[in-house]
Amino acid sequence: MSAPDLSDDPSLKNAPSSDRKKLNENLDVLYRGRFSQREAIAKSKIWEVLCADFFQEFIPPDSVILDLAAGYCDFINHIQGAKKYATDLNLDTPSFAKPEVTVFEVPSNNISCLPDESVDVVFTSNFLEHLKSKEEILETFSEVHRILKTNGRFMILQPNIRYVGFQYWDFFDHHVPLTEKSLIEGLLIKKFKIEKVIPKFLPFTTKSKFPKHPLWVKLYLKIPLVWKILGKQSFLLVRK
Repeated sequence: MSAPDLSDDPSLKNAPSSDRKKLNENLDVLYRGRFSQREAIAKSKIWEVLCADFFQEFIPPDSVILDLAAGYCDFINHIQGAKKYATDLNLDTPSFAKPEVTVFEVPSNNISCLPDESVDVVFTSNFLEHLKSKEEILETFSEVHRILKTNGRFMILQPNIRYVGFQYWDFFDHHVPLTEKSLIEGLLIKKFKIEKVIPKFLPFTTKSKFPKHPLWVKLYLKIPLVWKILGKQSFLLVRK
């Protein structure tokens, strides 16, 4: 789970740096309490399998990759690429990143640290629901479109409220309800080309009772029929 992009709040645009630091420290407190150390280790092992056995298929090894709202850096630490970036407002995020990952503390709708058409792949997981409005989501899509190279890929792993139901609201920092269909519409507004959509892919959270051993995860990825039963997160792959 990645830190919510609360600094996009207009009331904080011109806030003193001390106020912004206090905001980010509050995010740190929230996320430190969300996963125990044991759960964080288990989650990292799950992501190692997800990256090797699924996501890497869509990412050439010479790619420049951005993990948007990287949180614990589970994706960017395990994916293979020529150059790897991460963004997050959580002050703890740099401590989770491997040495080859460059971390920027910037909001998702103002990725000013990266120039136009400089990234091959942008990935984000369990993040868009944390933004405060669909307007902020569209602003984020605009920034992703700006930094992506022509034909660059945007990969989204997202809880689908159609399948999650009321559990979607068990997290205090969830604001925007989303399905794969609403995401597609937003992406089309920002001129992305839809390449692949899996409405039901992964279970909702690593806190679920689904077995977490890497071998079980490998088996799960090999049986798409099981996704249709247990999947509550959608996967979308789109191009600029």
